[in-house]
Amino acid sequence: MSEAISLNIAVLTLSDTRTLAEDRSGDTLVSLLEESGHQLAARDIIPDDVYKMRAIVSQWIADPAIQVILTTGGTGFSGRDSTPEAMRPLFDTEIEGFGETFRQVSFQEIGSSTIQSRALAGLANRTAIFCLPGSTGACKTAWNSILKEQLDSRHRPCNFVGILLHGKQLHS
Repeated sequence: MSEAISLNIAVLTLSDTRTLAEDRSGDTLVSLLEESGHQLAARDIIPDDVYKMRAIVSQWIADPAIQVILTTGGTGFSGRDSTPEAMRPLFDTEIEGFGETFRQVSFQEIGSSTIQSRALAGLANRTAIFCLPGSTGACKTAWNSILKEQLDSRHRPCNFVGILLHGKQLHS
């Protein structure tokens, strides 16, 4: 089996109430990606604001050293949850199967409450963007059930690594 390829992954937490010191979901994602052999390329926490989200994610999409962006938060239906509205215009292609698969897996854990998740993903400038709910449980579910394999260059029959690395740098 070939050697795993390490990706550079940025983590963005969307919250009106948390700080980096209180960001358990972001901490969880950082731990999981590092345990899987990937590198944390950037990390931030910003309020649920469509234009602030688009600004930072657009910068990361334009950075050739970042292959993956994970967002956590803002995918529900409450007040200021606006991650899908902020991210969809940035996608070149939406990865419909991600949201569908996330809700299918999540159903096994939280039942019908999973319909209140608007988790989604897309590709932009050969950067994968995965928008996850804000709970640590949802972040673990998404990583362990979907992302860990799809971001592993050794996973067969297919994974996203070849798509993400075509014409991009591995390390900054």
